Amino acid sequence: MKFKSLGTALTTAALIATALTGTVATAGTAAAATPDCSSALTNVKPKETVNLRSSPKTSATALGTWGKGQKGGVCFGDRGPTTGGSYTACGKTSNKWYFGGPNSTSKEGWVPATCLPI
Repeated sequence: MKFKSLGTALTTAALIATALTGTVATAGTAAAATPDCSSALTNVKPKETVNLRSSPKTSATALGTWGKGQKGGVCFGDRGPTTGGSYTACGKTSNKWYFGGPNSTSKEGWVPATCLPI
């Protein structure tokens, strides 16, 4: 997985956006845009096949899938999941999301926390 380069790319994008718009992202908006990938949980296996989303909400673009029982990893850092859009998945309703994806591909995205055994 490419967690190390993700932080640099997102920081660069935020700086460019600040230069173009003259505004600075607040902590509330930064949480969803920049997941803390300072550490990761590995060998995580979803309970069901899940879509990898471009942002933590079900209406966001699906970037790929992470198959049921397929090993992967999620950003974890020193805090829990990111709060995003509400959903019902894997038998539960929540608004908590993790950023990650399967080991077998370079695709990464936001996945419903209720579908991960964390």
